[in-house]
Amino acid sequence: MTRARKTPGRVAFVGSGPGDTGLLTVRARDLLHKAELVVTDPDVPAEVVALVPDGVEVRPAVGDPADVAKDLVAEAKNGHAVVRLVAGDPLTLDSVVKEAQAVSKTTIAFDVVPGVPAGTAVPAYAGVALGAVHTEADVRGVTDWAGLAAAPGTLVLHATGGHLAEAASSLVENGVAPQTPVAVTCDGTGFGQRTVDTTLASLAADAGDLGGPLVVTVGQAVAGRPKLSWWESRALYGWRVLVPRTKEQAGAMSDRLHSHGAIPVEVPTISVEPPRSPAQMERSVKGLVDGRYQWVVFTSTNAVRAVWEKFREFGLDARAFSGVKIACVGESTAAKVRGFGIIPELVPSGEQSSEGLLADFPPYDDILDPVDRVLLPRADIATETLAAGLRERGWEIDDVTAYRTVRAAPPPADTREMIKSGGFDAVCFTSSSTVRNLVGIAGKPHTRTLVACIGPQTAETAREFGLRVDVQPEDANVPALVDALAQHAARLRAEGALPPPRKTKRLRRS
Repeated sequence: MTRARKTPGRVAFVGSGPGDTGLLTVRARDLLHKAELVVTDPDVPAEVVALVPDGVEVRPAVGDPADVAKDLVAEAKNGHAVVRLVAGDPLTLDSVVKEAQAVSKTTIAFDVVPGVPAGTAVPAYAGVALGAVHTEADVRGVTDWAGLAAAPGTLVLHATGGHLAEAASSLVENGVAPQTPVAVTCDGTGFGQRTVDTTLASLAADAGDLGGPLVVTVGQAVAGRPKLSWWESRALYGWRVLVPRTKEQAGAMSDRLHSHGAIPVEVPTISVEPPRSPAQMERSVKGLVDGRYQWVVFTSTNAVRAVWEKFREFGLDARAFSGVKIACVGESTAAKVRGFGIIPELVPSGEQSSEGLLADFPPYDDILDPVDRVLLPRADIATETLAAGLRERGWEIDDVTAYRTVRAAPPPADTREMIKSGGFDAVCFTSSSTVRNLVGIAGKPHTRTLVACIGPQTAETAREFGLRVDVQPEDANVPALVDALAQHAARLRAEGALPPPRKTKRLRRS
């Protein structure tokens, strides 16, 4: 009996780009998701490594290129899909080129996935238009300064703070004017990117204290940077914004904050759990099928999710809503309903809240309405405002607990200290329960922290806890809340009421 031969895997040399995960190529992301082993360098941004699925081994590259290549080949021969993850662009790094050459001498198949190079990406994020002609060099080793000084177009130099004095003096000695504009960028494309504008004459004095790898752009193109600086000029750039939401809900808000330049820090304050007894929800779903209800009123995306989970449990789909009208308290809830292929009949035309919904909700008409009952699936801690208002309009209400909101565990001690001491620039509250629970598990935000509330009820609860409400959007939804905060920050900055963005380390997005 012969043993079946194992099918060998492949090795993929994948460039992570300069840091911003948004610059990772689609091919690179696909390979990371399918990898069975990832061999990485220490300078690969943590945000990129975080994209590796749970359970996949992430191993540091150890030894010289021959040793690393030997390890890659051995794992591939065992049938593994191996990703060799490197910062920047793989075949622009001499050591990785040697690894690829060593792998190419074996029978193992390999791929090369280019990454966006830092030499063009970082100047672009700093607002420097390199144009068609530019010269790039790493000046952390032996450098042909005379050749660089004579090169046409803009110079893009890879350096550290300790190399800036030599770079400036060498370029000037070789004929470059001391007043030539220079932009020095650290943490390029990251959350903490910082660019210092200077000249060759002042380069070491102005930027020598910057840490980490630097991209130094030298030339007249730097003079146009103020008009094209789009990354660091965003309204919330460098702000740490507290996002007290459940892990399932925080993503959309964090992405929106990130688009405005903020560093979102997610702190779950509530956990959504099923009701203690399923009997109420089961009777309600049966009532929907049997035509017991004229309306279903959804007050949150969690309520929509809870009903659909019960539908799946009973093998039902959207057809169970046939003949039933649906009302939603706001656009975010309505969007969740539309995601299941159903168009709500009623979304408030004015204020997106219980009061706004009641203002538009029709009274019961015993001639036009064949059924007088409304299903109201909601949280166990919801207020009685909506149910009472519907009863006043003549409707019978089945007020059903669709889910429970349970206070989450306290965040780490350093996060609690940041909340109390003003380490966060702003906090975004999306419900009264997020206010109550954040204060309960972590304490009140410092008075210097701007408070943004999604709607009037949330704002009222915040004030009850002694918080100053700085921002409240006209429309009660997450995008409007984040955009209103950004507009408020831009207004304060224009009035000179805000300090410049604080220095910050590269952080992993939650």
